[in-house]
Parts: sequence; C-alpha cells; structure tokens
Amino acid sequence: MRFAVVLLLFSHAVLAQYNGPAVDTCLAYAKREAVRDGTGPNIVFERDQNLMIERYTRKLGNQFVSSILRGNGAVVLDNAPSAELSFICLLASDKQALFFDWLPRVHASALAQCTRDDSLRDKPRPCLELILRVAESDLTQVYAEHFQSARERDVKAGNEAAADAFRKANEEWRQYRDAECTRQREQAPKGVAAEDQELACVVELTRRRALDMR
Repeated sequence: MRFAVVLLLFSHAVLAQYNGPAVDTCLAYAKREAVRDGTGPNIVFERDQNLMIERYTRKLGNQFVSSILRGNGAVVLDNAPSAELSFICLLASDKQALFFDWLPRVHASALAQCTRDDSLRDKPRPCLELILRVAESDLTQVYAEHFQSARERDVKAGNEAAADAFRKANEEWRQYRDAECTRQREQAPKGVAAEDQELACVVELTRRRALDMR
C-alpha cells in the first residue's frame, strides 16, 4: 500500500539535482531506522547526479509533505560486500524526514560494493570473485530456463534450430563481455588495480545479462 502512495506522489513532482540539507536529514533518519531494525548505522548516500529532490508541497492524509528525496546509497557490512540500493525519503521540510525506505537498485557498481568496507578496500579481489560466482550462478539459472524453452520449441519443429541459436548468442555475448572488460582493464582509475577493474566489469556485465534475459 505504501508503495502505491509513493508512486502517486512521484507522478506530480518536478525533478532537480540536489545536495542541500535534506540529504543529511534523510541520512540521519535512515541511520536511526537501521539501528532500530538491527542492521547497524553504517549507511552512505551517493552524492551524484542521481540524487534528486522533488518539491511536492501537498498533504498525504493529514501530513504535509514538502518534498521527496531519492537517490542511490548502500548499507556497508563488516568484511562483506555492501548492499547497493536506491532509496526514497519523504520530508515535511528540509530539516524533518517523515519516511525512508530502500528500493532495489540495478546496475550497481561492483567495485564500490567491494571497497566500501575498510577491511576490503585494499584487497577487493576476493570480494569481487565472490560476487562474480553469485552472478554466474544467477545467469546459469536463467540460461537453463531459456534453454529448456528452446529445446521444447525444437521438439515441436523437429530440429535443433532454437537451441543452436541460443548457444550461438551466448557464446557471442561472452566474447563481447570478455573483450569489453579487457578494454576497460586498460582504463582503470588511479588507485584501482587493472585486474580488479576488469573483474568488476565482468561482474556488472554478467548481472546485466541475467537481468536482460529475465
């Protein structure tokens, strides 16, 4: 129910980039909520182009809502990959938050996920290898479902055209992924090992492939 209300709010808003006091207000509110829920207060917001405020100035029931802040952030976990998420925060004013919630986030940075915690920052590769195994497992499951559908079509058609096309598409996608990540390896930012940059790219493209095929 609350998400239906939030979506209704979104439909009447004007987006604008923002980095004012409402950011700190919502961050403090989110940390209090995390402590109450037992997840810990180690939360960060990304202060980038995705951090948007929507001036709403309407009532939600009996409560006046002045604006809606949304953006990306993370729950930083000890010695583990961070949970990269998006968020929404409703405010009565830039100094008073009313509601905060995390939302799923697509295309999260794998390198950020493995460098937010101090214990991982100087050695992110084991973390990247871990989340790559998870991403590959997820993709394998999606592939299995699609391959089964292709085989069923082939049985009806009396040939293996669908399965062959599926295999060819997957092989060519992996060639693209590996070539693209080799290219990105040479563009590692300062302070990031080329191998880590390449591995992070492989994670992100593998996740995107699974998402695209769902």
